[in-house]
Amino acid sequence: MAKGKLDNPVPREEDASGGEGGRSAPVRRPGRLRRYAARGAIAVAIAIPALWYAIHEIPGFGPAVVDGVRAVVGPEPIAWVEDVAYSASDRLNLLRYGDAPPKTFWESPPPARPAAGLQVDDAPAAAAPPEGARAPAAPADGFAPPRFEPPFERVAAEGDGDWVPIADAAAPRDAPVLWKSVVHPDPRRGFAAVAIVAIDLRRVNLRLVAGTKEPASKVVPEERRPGLVERDQAADLIAAWNGGFKAMHGNYGMMLGGETFLPPRDLACTIALYRVGAVRIGTWPALRDTAPEMAAYRQAPPCLVEQGKLNVALSESNRSWGATVSGETIIRRSALGVDETGRVLFYGLGEAVTSQSIARAMQAAGARDAAQLDVNHAYPRFLLYEKGAPGDPPRAGSALIPDVKFKPAEYVTEPSPRDFFYIARRRSTS
Repeated sequence: MAKGKLDNPVPREEDASGGEGGRSAPVRRPGRLRRYAARGAIAVAIAIPALWYAIHEIPGFGPAVVDGVRAVVGPEPIAWVEDVAYSASDRLNLLRYGDAPPKTFWESPPPARPAAGLQVDDAPAAAAPPEGARAPAAPADGFAPPRFEPPFERVAAEGDGDWVPIADAAAPRDAPVLWKSVVHPDPRRGFAAVAIVAIDLRRVNLRLVAGTKEPASKVVPEERRPGLVERDQAADLIAAWNGGFKAMHGNYGMMLGGETFLPPRDLACTIALYRVGAVRIGTWPALRDTAPEMAAYRQAPPCLVEQGKLNVALSESNRSWGATVSGETIIRRSALGVDETGRVLFYGLGEAVTSQSIARAMQAAGARDAAQLDVNHAYPRFLLYEKGAPGDPPRAGSALIPDVKFKPAEYVTEPSPRDFFYIARRRSTS
């Protein structure tokens, strides 16, 4: 009997209960496994909302967690988690806001009327010729973008398509340089909304800045990428906003000051900043011949809008613009566009939108060409700056939309690890 027990590797029931062979390891019964599973489920149920809250409420926490986990387990698990979380959020929003009024970001005042001396163009000027790029026309006293029609009347809110001036805290008496409006570009989702800013390029300097870490580059050392607004522009800083994807997400090109951080890709949408002050957006082969005239460029996924037409590949399920594994993610997205005159730049920041939806919003607002910038909750932001105390640098005082976490010193004295754009008021040379 003793030999037989030693030869048998499977403990018997009486062994587990301390009977004949009481030294054998106890058997884990189904009831114990169920208790372990229940405890694990409770832990996950607590951890996921806590993590979701931390990612959305603690600045910098989300990117740090995602990057750390991605470095250990790879991008696929992170994509799966994002897919589950954002898809669940979208389903919840569809149930919660199904019959609710469309989402708004601010109280809609009566439509603004141009003040005396403000210039409004009824007929657009000719676009920059394909073979080159021209600087915007000489600055006028100001401008007001024309009202536009919402793409879907059923989900439009009061004020959609009307432009509201954004006061410049540093120069409140000057004619507005920035105007804002709202678009609801998804016929199924009244909670999907895009805030659009129209920027008068004739009266600002637009600059691109490399982050201290992104886009990652093997050829540009860290000492040549401070991640800050240039000192000679800081006193006139008006606003700053996010740049594009990390290098690992597409290896989209970037050049700045003659240094190529990443080489251009032919399929990519290119935001080109020219030395004469012009801005053009288009697929790289359409702009390649003007590369010697560029001061900088930043590339993005394929253009959302080009020559006034939506990209034919856009759909609810397309993954090329940052959708998750199943293509169902409805997330925060940002975009940059330019009108057909070349004098108005558009920045769009959308909540709960697909790439197709934000493309519709940019097109409706007046962008003839538009590129998608960064996505997800933590990265897109448009910050407005105020002058500091005498001798102090400007500070970010507000964001374009609610629920954007930021620090007052961002981009000015606190370096950004990611690339970004900013605008500074153009000083008069007269």
